[in-house]
Amino acid sequence: MSMRTTPPYRADHVGSLLRPTELLAARDDFAAARISPDELRAAEDDAIRDVVTMQEEIGLRSATDGEFRRASWHMDYIYQLDGISQAEEHMKVVFHNEEGDLEFSPPKLQVSDKVRVGQTIFGEHFEFLKGLTTTVTPKLTIPSPSMVHYRGGEAAIDRNVYPDIEEFWADLSSAYAEEVRRVAELGCTYLQFDDTSLAYLNDPDQRAELRARGDDDPEHLHLRYIKQINAALANRADGMTITTHMCRGNFQSSWVAEGGYDFVAEPLFNELAVDGFFMEYDDARSGGFEPLRFVPKGKMVVLGLVTTKRGELESKDTLKRRIEEASRFVPIEQLCLSPQCGFSSTVEGNRLTRQQQVDKLRLIVEVAEEVWG
Repeated sequence: MSMRTTPPYRADHVGSLLRPTELLAARDDFAAARISPDELRAAEDDAIRDVVTMQEEIGLRSATDGEFRRASWHMDYIYQLDGISQAEEHMKVVFHNEEGDLEFSPPKLQVSDKVRVGQTIFGEHFEFLKGLTTTVTPKLTIPSPSMVHYRGGEAAIDRNVYPDIEEFWADLSSAYAEEVRRVAELGCTYLQFDDTSLAYLNDPDQRAELRARGDDDPEHLHLRYIKQINAALANRADGMTITTHMCRGNFQSSWVAEGGYDFVAEPLFNELAVDGFFMEYDDARSGGFEPLRFVPKGKMVVLGLVTTKRGELESKDTLKRRIEEASRFVPIEQLCLSPQCGFSSTVEGNRLTRQQQVDKLRLIVEVAEEVWG
């Protein structure tokens, strides 16, 4: 076997990275009107330059901007879609960790006009990243279209705007298809749809919550999401690799959902028109590798065996043993290695140091070289 020359790579990562203290300070200064937008932008540029260099130096084959210009991995994108805005009402999300529960109360979203894409969302972000990369492939991460619906359900959609819900779905996929077309024109060859919904739906408690808020058919919602993602990708450019990342929540080292991938596995792997799947597999909450038996030839699975929720470094022997276990269900040639999620899905970040983050990324590179050559 050999290292891959196209993404996803044998050693890869999800996208978000811990913000340096200087950037966090600049954000605080900007919020307090002590610095200008241009000064904040300059601080972001400097931090991104440094983090791209770090990714190249440790041997990764792809690089992101760490999502350093965002406060949230998904809402910073979703609110830039025309027709979508914050609602006055807030929602309650309960995250869990070893010490107990953590409540998060973000605003609900509302769909109050036709969903369109005006400006190319994160287009300037990607162009800046692309201009920095020399030995790696620049990767752009955006939330899946599923996340627009999962955040609020049909109750968030103004039925005066969309009396027929099928029109909403058509517009949503069309907006995403236009975004995919535009970033391809900017030179993006590695695009990732981040999607917690396809992992959350494996959890019966999550499906019960959706039913309680008024969603008609949570038992089949994953099929709708797969259909809409495929519509968004139907006309993607040749040579563009599309992956999806699925996790069960990642906020300050805490999570929301539990359960293996069994509920969604067969249609997910066989029908979703992506090239690779970044899958959370860092602990027992993610279930076993058995669902990987549905992965068809030609699709890649990136095993998220290295946790971003704790700083302790995994052992190489344990990682190799788990890769071997996964290869019982899908050929090892179709496997890659990564962290289970981003290190900083929101600006606050997970509970580990930047050096521990680097150590984990370097470990992934070293293990991938030892396993795949």
